[in-house]
Amino acid sequence: MLATKLGIKMKIAILGAGLSGITTAYYLQKFENISNITLFEKEKRPFGLCQSIQKDGMIYDIGPHILFSKDKEMLQEMLNVLDSPNALKRSNKILYKGIPVQYPFENDLSKLPEEDLKYCINAFENNPYEEYKASNMIQFFLKTFGEGITNCYLRPYNEKIWKYDPAFMNTSMVDRIPKPTKEEIERSASGETVDGYVHQLYFSYPSDGGIEAVPQGFLNRLSKEKCRLLLDQRITSIEKREDKFVVTSNGEEHIFDKLISTIPVQELAKVYKPLPTEIKEAVDDLRYNSIAVAFVHIPYDNCGDNYAYMVPDNDVIFHRISKMDFLGSRYHVREGATYMIEVTYREGDYISHMTKGELEDKIAKGLVRIGFAEKEADCDFVDITHAKFAYVIYDLNHGSNMEKIRNFFQTQSVILNGRFGNFEYWNMDKIVRESFELSKRFN
Repeated sequence: MLATKLGIKMKIAILGAGLSGITTAYYLQKFENISNITLFEKEKRPFGLCQSIQKDGMIYDIGPHILFSKDKEMLQEMLNVLDSPNALKRSNKILYKGIPVQYPFENDLSKLPEEDLKYCINAFENNPYEEYKASNMIQFFLKTFGEGITNCYLRPYNEKIWKYDPAFMNTSMVDRIPKPTKEEIERSASGETVDGYVHQLYFSYPSDGGIEAVPQGFLNRLSKEKCRLLLDQRITSIEKREDKFVVTSNGEEHIFDKLISTIPVQELAKVYKPLPTEIKEAVDDLRYNSIAVAFVHIPYDNCGDNYAYMVPDNDVIFHRISKMDFLGSRYHVREGATYMIEVTYREGDYISHMTKGELEDKIAKGLVRIGFAEKEADCDFVDITHAKFAYVIYDLNHGSNMEKIRNFFQTQSVILNGRFGNFEYWNMDKIVRESFELSKRFN
């Protein structure tokens, strides 16, 4: 039980005011044994990776966030805080050698060039890896789909997005992907487009405000008497003194009974004192990707009635492009089309050293290369946003490193939550679920 003994009212600190921090406060505020909740956010605005950015009357997100889930309870929780969300049907494509193939790749094989089609079918039907146990991502792809689908699409796309060899990533990201049946592959190869990942087929999106409307909706429902949000905070130390936590932020000490951290565990490790060397080494060994999201307007629409395109080609810098106009009338502000374009990178790699102009030049060339722009001059770069912590990488050491880190903070009675707080690649529905379950343990 996380709650203190009956009659004692707790003061709670939550580090980070993204979706995880805000929903944690939302679910905790109802308990009588909690007197107040303080959220510390280092930025001038809350919402973290769920922040939406407005520029020149247009709205975009830090990457494509859409609302769908097998967890219908948590999906409904998110929809309940929105005013009239738009209901949409997925229309995503993979640009394979210039050919639009419906997502997921294995469900629209008939679009492939004949030689590649035969390769994918034969390798699926005569798969020597099928009976092996998969211990890394590439082994999972080979076991599940065969060499053809793996080498044509899955390997190059995943190498591009993760900037990491899939042979050195575990199966946490992929082991829930269903194996297609022989019948489904035959139908896909014969010309029938088979809908895959049906729980993602229909989704919702806020009718205004971008994805930020979801955490904003929860924030609007926080008790003004019980919850306090502090922005533009610089936490310099966190110490445990007897059974209390002392958080020093902007030069001021705050004392709490419980501490919940949703900030990147790397940031927590910098300020938590004392931190054993073994834990610091485990934190330093965690892998993640950063992201640059370019918001680009083109005065015509060569995308068609589609939302997102995955681009596995190595000669195009971005891995995915998403059309904001698809998400509703509020997001179609100018004639033509406006795109969110994602480029992943890691600190120290060649992309991280690019100037803004160099990155824009590479993106514009890529847009011409895939046929979305007729010439580079047609690409109007409205904005570019960078997020340092964007994607958790499940490398082969992830599990053992996080076990050490979680065990240590558990001994300190520090609760980790959120995508980077708990260092798990969680989508929005999972984050809300974890916040909800965490609150139940307090009661």
